[in-house]
Parts: sequence; C-alpha cells; structure tokens
Amino acid sequence: MRLPERPVISGFHPDPSVCRVGSIYYLVCSSFEYAPGVPLFRSEDLRTWQKIGHVLDRPSQLALDRAGPSGGIFAPTLRYHDGRLWMITTNFSDRDGMLLVTADDPSGPWSDPVWIDTPSGVDPDLAWDEDGTCLVTWSGVDDVGRTVIRQVPVDPVAGKVLGEPRQLWSGTGGKYPEAPHLYQIGDHWYLVVAEGGTDRGHAVTVARGPSPAGPFEPCPHNPVLTARGLDTPVQNTGHADLVRRSDGSWAMVFLGVRARGGTPHWHVLGRETFACEIVWDDDGWPRAGEPVEPPYGGRPEEHEELTAGDLPLSWVAAGGFPADVLGPDEGGVRRLTARGGSGRTFVGRRQEHFTMTARASLDLAASHGVGGLELRVDHRHAVTVEAGDGTVRAVATIGEARAVLGALSVSELAVGEPPSGEPAAGEPPSVPRVTLELRTVEPSGPSPAHIPGPDEIVAGVVGPEGFRELGRLDGRYLSTEVAGGFTGRMVGLTCARGELAVTSFTYRGTDGPEGAPAG
Repeated sequence: MRLPERPVISGFHPDPSVCRVGSIYYLVCSSFEYAPGVPLFRSEDLRTWQKIGHVLDRPSQLALDRAGPSGGIFAPTLRYHDGRLWMITTNFSDRDGMLLVTADDPSGPWSDPVWIDTPSGVDPDLAWDEDGTCLVTWSGVDDVGRTVIRQVPVDPVAGKVLGEPRQLWSGTGGKYPEAPHLYQIGDHWYLVVAEGGTDRGHAVTVARGPSPAGPFEPCPHNPVLTARGLDTPVQNTGHADLVRRSDGSWAMVFLGVRARGGTPHWHVLGRETFACEIVWDDDGWPRAGEPVEPPYGGRPEEHEELTAGDLPLSWVAAGGFPADVLGPDEGGVRRLTARGGSGRTFVGRRQEHFTMTARASLDLAASHGVGGLELRVDHRHAVTVEAGDGTVRAVATIGEARAVLGALSVSELAVGEPPSGEPAAGEPPSVPRVTLELRTVEPSGPSPAHIPGPDEIVAGVVGPEGFRELGRLDGRYLSTEVAGGFTGRMVGLTCARGELAVTSFTYRGTDGPEGAPAG
C-alpha cells in the first residue's frame, strides 16, 4: 500500500462521498457550521475536481443559528438511484434525525429536506436492496453506550422508518466505528467503515455478508487503508467511499491530513480529500491500490478576487448565509455587518494552499465599526488585522487569551490606495482607505529551545511604500491539534461591531516551493 501525497481536493473538505452518473463523478463533503452547506464537486477522472455549488444552498434547507464551531452539518452520503441524486446527512445543531434531499440535476435545484426520525447518530448512508427497499445505515450507540453500526429500512419520500433498527457490526476493535457505506458487489454486501477516530489512529476496515443485514465477517487483512505508525506526508487517513468506474474498475476517496512542522506535527488546512485505486484479491476482498493524484509539479497559483457581482462559489459564512451579513452597496462597495452574540461575524473561504496572501481594503470614512481581515480555525483561534476607533492592529486570539501583536494609528498610514491602484478620478485625497494583509509563510527555523511549527502567520498593512508588518504568530496555534474540532483554516472578512465598507478582497495561494505569493 502506497498512500497518496497530494489531495484531489485540498483544504477543509473532509468526509468525502462519491457517486458516478454516466461518465461523470460527483462528490460532496462535510461543511459543519458554514453555509451554504455540503460543497458539491464534479470530475471526469477522479483526479481533478471542479466545485459546481452546494447542495444546501438556502435557509429552508439549512438552519445554523445554533451551530457553534464544528457543529452543523456532519458527514453526508451522495448516491445516484432510479435516475435521481440523493444526499443524506445530519444537522447536529438543528434537530435529531437525518435530513434527505434529492435532485434530478446535480446543479439543482435540490429539494427541501425530508427528515427521517432515526435514533440519534451520525454519518448516515443510503443503499437500496434487491427489492427496492431503502436502507439507512449510520453510526450510533447500543444499549450500553458503545458506538456501533446500525441500520433501519425507511420510506425516503415520506421520511418514515419502516422497522426496528438493527445492529450490523462494531468493527474490528478500534474506537468510534463510523462512516458506514454499504455496497452490493457480486454475491456479497460489503460494509466499509472508519475506525480509530479521525486522528492519527484513523483507518478503513471492511466486512461482508450475504445480505444488507449481514451477518458480517471482517476482511482478513483489515485495515485495508491506514497511515497510523507510518512515516508518510499524509496522516489520519479514513472515512472512505468506493465508486465503480464505467470500465468496471474501482476507486476509493477518503480523508487525510498533511501534518507539518516538528514533533508532534500540526495540520492547518483541515482534513482533505484523497483518492486511490481499489484492487480485489482472489477471495473477493478489496485492497488499497495505487494513488489517484493530480499531476506532479504543484497546482498553478490561484488568484481569487471579490467583485461587485455574485460571491465566488468558495465563499461561505459561519453560523448563517453570507447574504445575512454581507451585502452590496453603491460603487462596488460591500457592507459587512456584525451579527452580535458571542462570536464575530465571519464571511470568507477556505485556505487551500500552504502559502497564501490575502488582502482586504476598507473605506474607513464609510465604515462605522470594528473589523477587517481574519485567518481562523474558529472565532477562538484566529489572527485578525482589524481597523476601528482610529487604530489598525494585529490581534491573536488563542482560546481565552487575546494579544495585540502590533498596532498603529490610522494617522500614521498614508492616505489613499496601495501601489497596485490609484485613487479614483475626483476622489478627495482625505478619504482614508486602508489595505490589510495576512500571509502564511514557511517557518523561519528552529531555535535551540523551539521546535518549528507548520508555518508562520504574518499580519500587516499595505501602503504606498509596500507591506508593513505588524506582527506574526507561530502557525501551530491555528492548527487542529491546538483548536480541536473537525474543520480547518478559513480566511476572509470579519466584523466585531457595527459595519464595515469593504472595497476589495483578494486571495492568492500556491503549494510551490517559492514561498508566499507576491502581493
């Protein structure tokens, strides 16, 4: 088994589920507290994927007002059956049971949810037996509180449970057997699950039986995929889904992380989607085959700019939809409004590259609040370059600790636009505009008493004389190993009070060796 080193979908895109419609593959991922929810991708070869939208793209499908960090939408399953696409998942912060939506076209519209009142649990799967009965299989608990794989027949149109839940399998002994997926292949029904928890012990195990109800016997060479104890760039591999190609061959998508830095290593981009071939041994058991990866040489630099039109498909908001807090104004300006409550308003996109530069420009004369540009895992683990009350400051928030890394008064900043642009014709030179910048760069290196982190986060402002650093932070403090949870880094706009007038936002990222992209 040789694990892949390069993800097919980078950044915080965990818990992949895949299906094929004709010659085209479609894939969905978890989205947790962010909306729109359940990002949807399209591919012709399983190696290169294009985001085409989100399955849960409107408030009637997705309520996140009670979703804190790593709440909301957990692992989805995507299936194609009877000429229709089906997606089932849980909204952990809304109500018990599974929500099921359908679409005749993957580009939508997707239906409003049908709720299936199954016993509590996560990671629901959909399968249909030979009689056409729909089966929901999920990770729940038994009568004594142990995590097991359970199943129940349902009416997916009416959302009714048609029988008593049954226990299928408890795995091979690893903790948290979860992420079940059920397939009929030849004379057997195969059950693929994850075990070991979604960290360094994560693994994929397989069992099979004569019917979807079992009894299930474990594969003799379990786990069929794991990185535990291996010296590989990709760790935490698990939560797999199989797909059959049109030529009869099989492949598998799964999550993993690219941990960096010194021991114990930290991952910052979140759990990403990887893929590999599946080969079948003479006894009919699957094994992980060769990696399925994008081409060598790294991806080209990505440049994304926020314009006056529709938001890019990559943009989401924490705890609600972007339109709730970010709206257009005259002259291409967007207004970001503080939502209130304990968390900061945040709208942005995933950090998908190891080195990136993000910039946001604010019109301070038209702003009436405090906020700016933020790189975060959640609102308690963030680096923010914010403007307000006559000051621009770089602030690090790590749990209950909040430290100002550096600050300067607005009067110290040159007025107008940075070197990349000139003030608009006729614009009074007294209108204060400020351009904020965040970079992630390679760590500067270890000192005798310091183990290097995965990267460094550099915060500052951009003026006529170029970039002015306000402070920097070891990137380990914005890693999953420190913050916990199931997401990854996001970068975008934040507002803590009042409202901001945002004139521009840009993101540039690369995985190349040349370091942070030029601004």
